[in-house]
Amino acid sequence: MQDHARRRFLKGVTAAGAAGLIGWPSPAIAEPPPETSTVRLARFSPAGCEVPQYIAADLLRAEGFTDVRLVEGDYSVDTSVWLARGEIDFDWNYAATLIGSMNAGVPLTVLTGLHSGCLELIANDSVKSIADLRGKRVGVFSVSSSPHILLTLMAAYIGLDPNNDIQWITNEETSPKDLFIDGKIDAFLATAPEPQDLRARRIGHTILDTTIDRPWSQYYCCMLAGNAVYVSKYPVATKRILRAILKAVDLCASNPELAAKQLAGGKFTDRQDLTLEALGDARYDRWREFDPEDTMRFYALRMQETGLSKLTPQKIIADGTDWRLLNELKRELKT
Repeated sequence: MQDHARRRFLKGVTAAGAAGLIGWPSPAIAEPPPETSTVRLARFSPAGCEVPQYIAADLLRAEGFTDVRLVEGDYSVDTSVWLARGEIDFDWNYAATLIGSMNAGVPLTVLTGLHSGCLELIANDSVKSIADLRGKRVGVFSVSSSPHILLTLMAAYIGLDPNNDIQWITNEETSPKDLFIDGKIDAFLATAPEPQDLRARRIGHTILDTTIDRPWSQYYCCMLAGNAVYVSKYPVATKRILRAILKAVDLCASNPELAAKQLAGGKFTDRQDLTLEALGDARYDRWREFDPEDTMRFYALRMQETGLSKLTPQKIIADGTDWRLLNELKRELKT
């Protein structure tokens, strides 16, 4: 599988040392140039599952973008808020979070699924399963944050009442990971590279892994959404951005060692070993396999059941998604 994926990636891309990856897929030559030369993406440190956004920089330049901005914004709020504020043009985020943004009236268009996995529910010895969260302290940055939404769906799925059965501990100043290490909470939803770090330190244990545990493993974890105005106004640019990011996703699947090396030097992470492990844990190879519409429908239904969404799955899919560019690229990037 890795060799096969690597051949797909190298078909249009060549490695250019530590400076990054440079390539120009042949179908792009016949396309008109992008309508804008600027694209803004969110940047986090340490890098998590969104690594392909960072290593796509040279690919984006090869696609005609001379102004590739990695924006460092307010980390106390979700990047979906950055998109709503107009601070970024594309948002790498959880399907459930994007649906929440649609309910809030944010004009966005979901373009593709990116990978499955990357989330783990970490707990102490008093918690052996999700059912054991009844009466326990579960840490989130804030109510309505992405971890809170996802944990609400997970708890409700097995019959818990998330509002009454779980003691939510919110703290916008201290991360749930640090609260967990200090023994102030019993569980929290960890994002890469937090699970890898805790395993290395032998702290806590995983009671749910979205890479392998159904039904969560059967759907995309993260998806890519663009500002609806940007996507509509700049269709050629949007396709080129999508192509660059999906090629970078392919690299993370086929050669995680090379992908992790692109982040070396402390620019995005000071623990290349944890980044490499996180890249190996996430299923980047599934962007071609899963149906992104199925993912949107699954999460829209779960959110409707828990009262987190007033929009029907049909309306969410009709008004907030567009798979045409993805379908074109699936054919173009096919081996």
